Amino acid sequence: MKRITALLTVVAGLSAACNREPGEQILAARTGDGSPVQYSQDFALPVGATTTTEVTGCDNSPGPYITISGAMTLGGLGSRLTFTNNVKGTHTFTDDAHVDVTVIPSGGSITIPKQPVLGGVGGNPFIWIQFEDGNGQPVSGEIFLGRCVQGLTNTSAIDFSSLARALATLTVADCANSPGPYITLDGDMLVRSGLDAVFIFANNDNPVGGPHRASADAVVTIRLVPPGHDVRFNKQPSQGGVGGNPWIWFNFLSGAGAPLGEPALLGRCEQLSKA
Repeated sequence: MKRITALLTVVAGLSAACNREPGEQILAARTGDGSPVQYSQDFALPVGATTTTEVTGCDNSPGPYITISGAMTLGGLGSRLTFTNNVKGTHTFTDDAHVDVTVIPSGGSITIPKQPVLGGVGGNPFIWIQFEDGNGQPVSGEIFLGRCVQGLTNTSAIDFSSLARALATLTVADCANSPGPYITLDGDMLVRSGLDAVFIFANNDNPVGGPHRASADAVVTIRLVPPGHDVRFNKQPSQGGVGGNPWIWFNFLSGAGAPLGEPALLGRCEQLSKA
């Protein structure tokens, strides 16, 4: 039995897709020289982050010494190949069989290595932390950590959404097999938003209320995860469920199994195998 091979990769020139809406699908034309058919999609990806901060050296100049570490957790990503012997119009079909494959399990994480932060104000300051994406947009409020001399060790957790993108490349063969074509799938997902930690230092005695960042004595920004982080997933097999030269559709799924857009019609199996 020959195979349908599906390779998900991130292509160069992703900046051209920055203005697309989440969920937008792109289907590239075949070249006619045996090259695979390509499918790509932008979507909103749930992201969480947990960090631990430790503070020492409160009387240092120019400020206290802080270390921060943690992890950024990702919502999962799945894929669905649908095989049908019937098609009416662009997105109307009878679902004869489909195969769902989880390519990135929910809760997969990007490690944030421990790194130092040198504060910009001495004298036992009050300290807050705020998280931003890689474009400087806040994804949390200002979180009060405490006063330096308290010997702070603090764990902070946030949830936000990042624009992500994946590209599927499929090569098709042996369409008449029963119970259907054999598929392998591997590739990448690009997480566009990064994660920064902004430390806010103030010597005033109003640690809870008030515009802390606007009136801060010092603000220090640390990059925890750079924008455009690439997440790779390993090759995995799946089996199609209908023979007889079926039409083949593809779409991505959320970690909960919900479609991230309408299925894209790739073409008929024999047609794709001779592209």
